[in-house]
Amino acid sequence: MSASSGTAPDPAAARRLGQLLAGAEAKAVADRLTAGDTLTAALRVVAQGQRAEARALLQAACPADAWRGWAVGLLRAIEGSRSLTRSLDPLWTMPGHLARGGPLHSSVTHLVDGARHAVTCSTFNMQRTSGLWEALRLAARRPEVGLRVYLDTQAADGNPRAWSPSTAEVAAHLHPGAVLRTTTFDGGPVRNHAKFLAIDHRFLLVTSANFSWSAEYGNVELGVLVDDPNLTEAVEAEMRRAEDVLYERVS
Repeated sequence: MSASSGTAPDPAAARRLGQLLAGAEAKAVADRLTAGDTLTAALRVVAQGQRAEARALLQAACPADAWRGWAVGLLRAIEGSRSLTRSLDPLWTMPGHLARGGPLHSSVTHLVDGARHAVTCSTFNMQRTSGLWEALRLAARRPEVGLRVYLDTQAADGNPRAWSPSTAEVAAHLHPGAVLRTTTFDGGPVRNHAKFLAIDHRFLLVTSANFSWSAEYGNVELGVLVDDPNLTEAVEAEMRRAEDVLYERVS
């Protein structure tokens, strides 16, 4: 495989590629190119909807006469840059607007609204009163954003209430996003008590709050927002590894 016939590398393409690829994706593509794979084969580790853009950006960012070496070097730079922790911020909810730190309720919707290509959400209890109920629906309908949501089956389906949608209702509301619910393990139900929001494989919000109005406005809740691609990708990968054993896709 050769690069495009353009003579001058495009710095803007390199910057855009760094925004598009997660660190783990950049590493995997670089590893495959180093092993001698074609670009088509190497890009199979990238989400299908992003492969065409990644190919075009790699071709534009690297000179044709030394394309493979430049491409591997660029991908390694992206891998390294995304491994740095950039910030760590506490987010609070308290009754009566007593919290002096960043507001948890507005931060969660802001993060989802600003997502460019990926949102992963895990919660014990999701309610229609949560700001995320509408924010996630809008994200799911953006074709460039991949949405993945993990739910606790007993919390959603065990005691149905008007404000607490079932897993099937969540899946319908968030179509075409992927909604997964807990199954059983060793003869007992699995509890999904992990509460986090991952955005673009970079930002990770870990919180004590369920996604409900009371948790986002009335309770005393603490969340920590981390800008750390390596950590965020590791959390998402751990959930994906557990899917076949602990979760099932809601159709």
